[in-house]
Amino acid sequence: MSLRTRFMMYVTALLVGLVVIVLFVVEEREVQAIFEEYKDRGILTAEYLVQLNLNSFLWGDNKNVEEDIEGRIDQNLIYVIFYDRSRKPFAANEFIKKYYSIYADSSLNPDAESGDYFLDTRAISAQENPGHLLRVMEIEVPIYLEGSPMRFGSIKIGLSLEEMRAEEFKTRIMLILIGFSGLIIGVGGAALLARRITKPLDKLVDGTVKISRGDFSEKIMIDSQDEIGDLAQSFNDMSYQLQLTRERMEAANRKLLQAEKLASIGRISASIAHEIRNPLTSVKLNIQKVMENEALENIDKEHLEISQEGIGHIENFIKQMLNFTRVSELQLTDFDLEQVIDESIKMIRNTLKLKDVELVKEIHEKLPHVFVDGDKIRQVILNILHNACEAVDKGGKITIDLSMLKGRRGRKVRIRVSDNGPGITKKDRENIFEPFYTTKSTGIGLGLANARKIIEQHKGTIRAVAKKEQGACFEILIPFEEEK
Repeated sequence: MSLRTRFMMYVTALLVGLVVIVLFVVEEREVQAIFEEYKDRGILTAEYLVQLNLNSFLWGDNKNVEEDIEGRIDQNLIYVIFYDRSRKPFAANEFIKKYYSIYADSSLNPDAESGDYFLDTRAISAQENPGHLLRVMEIEVPIYLEGSPMRFGSIKIGLSLEEMRAEEFKTRIMLILIGFSGLIIGVGGAALLARRITKPLDKLVDGTVKISRGDFSEKIMIDSQDEIGDLAQSFNDMSYQLQLTRERMEAANRKLLQAEKLASIGRISASIAHEIRNPLTSVKLNIQKVMENEALENIDKEHLEISQEGIGHIENFIKQMLNFTRVSELQLTDFDLEQVIDESIKMIRNTLKLKDVELVKEIHEKLPHVFVDGDKIRQVILNILHNACEAVDKGGKITIDLSMLKGRRGRKVRIRVSDNGPGITKKDRENIFEPFYTTKSTGIGLGLANARKIIEQHKGTIRAVAKKEQGACFEILIPFEEEK
């Protein structure tokens, strides 16, 4: 059973109980008020009849009294009985004379004083319809003259309770309608409240499910300024921290994997250097000695020169591997990155002219000097420029963009090198920085791997980003620090 269903059940049960209790209390009070009003009306009616027939009653003219009584009998006033000083019937309407037990004796206390009354309810069987009962409120009050302590008699009247019962029925129906309306409104309000409470909770549940599946990017958008809003904010903070933790773990794993690769490459490089360099040096020296022979044919010399070039490539390969695996300390100094870029451009200017490649430099703002190893950064930029120059066709274009980024994790210098060459596939973008991975027919695949190692030594990042238009784009981010 869901939380919303249980909430609705509990609230509905509480509202029903509360409405029943309130209706019961109000109904009791209303019925009592109607009864008291009807009683007061009966006492006033009895006193009014006394005032109308007081002279006839005092003079003993019972016929005149009975005529007046008969004229006032209706569906509400059932009977009227006047009793004399000795508590015997003096005058009454004809209907009540048939009920001797009611008519014969006064019900009022003999010691009743002015203002006292007798009150009772009874059911009378209608003689013309024995199955029908007349429910009557019977009231009897004493008859006193103003200023006289003597009681001259009493008057008993019987009022039909049908009107009072009809009024009570209307009151009950009205209270039931009010209670039902209140219950409907309360249940509706409870449903809205339950939805308001459980909807954010549903979002939180969905968020926790996504987190359990490893998706830490989920954010709960709840604007309420209450405990649920605080919970959502705490959830978002937790997701953010988990995301950061995973990114750090992934970065640590990459570094660990890179370190293991470097260690393996280092061991291989050391073995290659030991096993190949010495024999290769002997071969190289012997070739040089043979080439010094003047009797050697030109064709043989050309073959030996080709062999020397191959030996040079092998030595260069060994040198690059050893340099890549060797962990060198950075020589950090105060450098102007724009100057580093300009120096890199000068070193590749001739190559750009040969291919008629246009190079555009964009500096968005005056950047302060940063603490970097200028030679290492120049090596990275030069490597990327060489790759871009090789990738573009004759008359191509290369753009270098230098700017400053400001974010929650501090300021960073951003260097973007883009070209309009064939671009890099998604698969290659994921592996292009791996050692010995290359998409070119020449090269050993250590240039970009070495570039990543240098940038990571600066606590920065380098990546190949996708472009909407044709071409490749490399982005370098280096944290900016004013002091070291």
